[in-house]
Amino acid sequence: MTSSTRAGWLIPTALIALTLVPMAGGAVRLADLAGGEVTPDNARFFAAPLPVVAHILSAVLYCVVGALQFAPRFRGRRPGTHRVLGRLLVPAGLAMGLTGLWMTLFYAWPEGDGDLLAAFRLVFGSAMVASIVLGFAAIRRRDFARHRAWMIRGYAIAQGAGTQALVTLSWVLLVGPAEGMTRTLLLGAGWAINVAVAEWIIRGRPTRPTQAAAGSAKAHVGGLAS
Repeated sequence: MTSSTRAGWLIPTALIALTLVPMAGGAVRLADLAGGEVTPDNARFFAAPLPVVAHILSAVLYCVVGALQFAPRFRGRRPGTHRVLGRLLVPAGLAMGLTGLWMTLFYAWPEGDGDLLAAFRLVFGSAMVASIVLGFAAIRRRDFARHRAWMIRGYAIAQGAGTQALVTLSWVLLVGPAEGMTRTLLLGAGWAINVAVAEWIIRGRPTRPTQAAAGSAKAHVGGLAS
């Protein structure tokens, strides 16, 4: 593997690493549902396990596989694989976002959560779903630049849990416990940071696709249209 190839995989590797903490939390939740005891903290999940199970599985799929789409050489040299992954990621991302919205609306809130955190979850969850839908609609119109931009936005929001873990851990180490409104604002900051980075990436690069990127996008459209 050449140095340029290794550099091209730095971002996907970092994104997968960002997913590890939420993945660990999801694995613990699934293990709890499989053989744990019902407690006041998890009773809502036992009462309706399907949404949380679907949310965890779709989130892992979307965040891990979606990271591969950020490898430039992968997109340019394997347009067919990029297209196949896109077909997989759109429903996975929608399932992740919609189940997250469902849980916010219909699960009992755990102690410490409040209206503001619920509002954050509804706003960012809705924005994620809308971004994926708009990204899919854009590629159907062969609007490659808008497709790329909306898909980056949707993925950035999906990765909010990983950034939230880093932000909260940093606060705990530097300041102290994160509870109540402090915790709510830190979770909101995690989403906001990701959205800001996404916009920086989108606006900081040329919108005109390179020849390789254009070829990849055209192949992607052809697969979606078929």
